[in-house]
Amino acid sequence: MNKAPIFAAAAVLLSLAACNNKPEEVTSTAPDPQAEALKNAPKVELPPSIETSVSMRCKDNSIVFADFYKGGKQVLVKQTKDGPGTMLKAPEAGQPFVADGGYKITGTAKNATIEIPGKGARDCHG
Repeated sequence: MNKAPIFAAAAVLLSLAACNNKPEEVTSTAPDPQAEALKNAPKVELPPSIETSVSMRCKDNSIVFADFYKGGKQVLVKQTKDGPGTMLKAPEAGQPFVADGGYKITGTAKNATIEIPGKGARDCHG
């Protein structure tokens, strides 16, 4: 009879000892196969946002629409408000914006000289 309480106490201690074991984690998602590549990938730079959208009146009484982007290195120029545009880029902020085909903008959103193929250079202000 003395062995029964000792056996019961041992069973209780043995069941409590199992509580220190961590439970197995079960998940329905597989590990990401690109996790290592994403961890080592270079940071992505977002494209700049529009700083100013202007309609510019030129000395020949024409209107040019331009979206100047933050950072001072890109301008989208359009000849009609909802028409297609041409992206002009500058190598550094403050330098003229250029694009293939003879597009060039020198200046800012307030005052600029705009060269568009077939239209020549025009002084415009916003």
